[in-house]
Amino acid sequence: MKVLVIGGGAREHALCRSLSLDPDVTALHCAPGNAGIGEVAELHPVDALDGAAVARLATELAAELVVVGPEAPLVAGVADAVRSAGIPCFGPSREAAELEGSKAFAKDVMAAAGVPTARSYLCTTPEEIDQALDAFGAPYVVKDDGLAAGKGVVVTDDLAAAREHALACDRVVIEEFLDGPEVSLFAITDGQTVVPLTPAQDFKRALDGDEGPNTGGMGAYSPLPWADPKLVDEVMATVLQPTVDELHRRGTPFSGLLYAGLAITSRGVRVIEFNARFGDPETQVVLARLATPLASVLLNAAQGTLDLEPPLRWREDAAVTVVVASHNYPDTPRTGDPIEGLDEVAAEDAPHAYVLHAGTRHEGDAVVSAGGRVLSVTATGKDLAQARERAYKAVARIRLDGSQHRTDIARKAAGE
Repeated sequence: MKVLVIGGGAREHALCRSLSLDPDVTALHCAPGNAGIGEVAELHPVDALDGAAVARLATELAAELVVVGPEAPLVAGVADAVRSAGIPCFGPSREAAELEGSKAFAKDVMAAAGVPTARSYLCTTPEEIDQALDAFGAPYVVKDDGLAAGKGVVVTDDLAAAREHALACDRVVIEEFLDGPEVSLFAITDGQTVVPLTPAQDFKRALDGDEGPNTGGMGAYSPLPWADPKLVDEVMATVLQPTVDELHRRGTPFSGLLYAGLAITSRGVRVIEFNARFGDPETQVVLARLATPLASVLLNAAQGTLDLEPPLRWREDAAVTVVVASHNYPDTPRTGDPIEGLDEVAAEDAPHAYVLHAGTRHEGDAVVSAGGRVLSVTATGKDLAQARERAYKAVARIRLDGSQHRTDIARKAAGE
């Protein structure tokens, strides 16, 4: 099978790594990719938001499966363009991707499907914003209705900060705060059959102890030793299947990766948000544990034959990923700094630890930073403690001027 992956972050590197290890994949391409992805896939320049250009590239490469990684191309309808060219595509249509593209749309789908979520108001005027903030009180949860690359949500006790963020959005969803730990659960679906993956937990705040500003994610781990063993079955029954069924009923079936961001509250499981693609950095740890070859699963989802796929197989190993970010992230990050130590990780820590590239590019023979989140250092081990130790040992070999990372990823879950 010839596969083309669209995107250029650590999520796409994780996808390309898994696909490169699949014996069914005879040729692997990525557009536009990054410095690390170029080691496992052939890279091609493309505007990932241009559906016609992506479909043209897929046709030229004779791709038999296209996998769209990021949310913006999905919301722009890139998967539709690829399918119109007669090529199977893993990723929802533009209409179905509104589940991530619009918080208000997602709330409407959840209400119709009876999916448990936070009470909320959609606000478009300063008066509505003030009424909603007053109705829920602190801590305030304020969400930009549209795409914001994982940074459109503010959770704060500061009324002025909450109001400032809300006023900066065209349309804003203000909702009640959900207590309890958060869980990310991915499911692969062809629009009817739903296959859950293993749960993971990510860390959104920039600094240790969940301090600092919200980010796209600073690390993740899987499995979750503290979670109820029945959690996946419960979320399948109350969240994932009802949502897929409701979108099918509306005539906009969701085919691809449905990501449920969940809060395990004192009143039960509640949906915080939906995403229409693999999450980053959770994908890095989920795919590290997946033993089933990836390509056939994605192809069956793209072709509407997911019911033919045998049950997924998982490794017993735990996985931890630690994000190394640029100086000043998540504000305007500094880029162009040389990254050293990558060869040392490959020589000393493989196969238990490896580096997935996010914001990197080649500058001559050197690899330099090219974004906010630069690397996802990922490791596996017999338990979370060993995976964590291996991940941080590898992180210590990385040299990137001004870089930052959290030191507490999976610490609590590992019992440390």
